[in-house]
Parts: sequence; C-alpha cells; structure tokens
Amino acid sequence: MDEISALSAFAALSQATRLQAFRLLVTREPDGVPAGELARLVGVPQNTLSTHLSILANAGLVHGERHSRSIVYRANLGRLREVVLFLLKDCCGGRAELCAPLIAELSPCCPEKGERS
Repeated sequence: MDEISALSAFAALSQATRLQAFRLLVTREPDGVPAGELARLVGVPQNTLSTHLSILANAGLVHGERHSRSIVYRANLGRLREVVLFLLKDCCGGRAELCAPLIAELSPCCPEKGERS
C-alpha cells in the first residue's frame, strides 16, 4: 500500500459515523448488512449513510452488492489488512521483541475455528 492509499483510508475513517459504520460492518463479516439496517443501527438517515458509504467505498474499505431491491454492504477485510500492515511495516525498527506485545494484542480478535465460545 502506498502513502496516498493509506491517507485515503485514514481520511475515510476519520469521521465518527463512517468509523462506526465500518466497525459495525467488520463485526458482521462475512454476511454484511443491508443499507437500510445499517442506517438504523448507526442511527442516521439512509441518504446520509449513503454519502458516508460512498466515501468508504472510494477508499476501498467497503463494497456493496445488490440483492433484489437492497444493497448489502460488507467491509473489505483485505483493505483493512493492508492499512494495518502499512502502519506496522516498520514496527519497532525490525526489533521483533518490541513488536511482540502489539502482535499478541491483535491475535485474539480472530480465534481459530473451534475456539469461539
């Protein structure tokens, strides 16, 4: 990921409604959330959310897929991975022992199959 793409992602996430919507979509993977339901969950009118989703989509963080009369939005976890790796690429000057606590904090968010309670 280059700096301009990273800045686009950071800019898209730097607004409260967009950050809330993106975080909610991440929790709903892999199913996604229909646009109307997402607007209700975030607590904004659908047309307002549409603008926010457009900004997130332009940054590559979400994408929508038409299902009959509604659009189901999903987080682009690949793009999220790229953004996080962009931030961590040069973590601690290559000193793995300094990065270990950070990596350990990230690991529990996605337990292996069979580990979920």
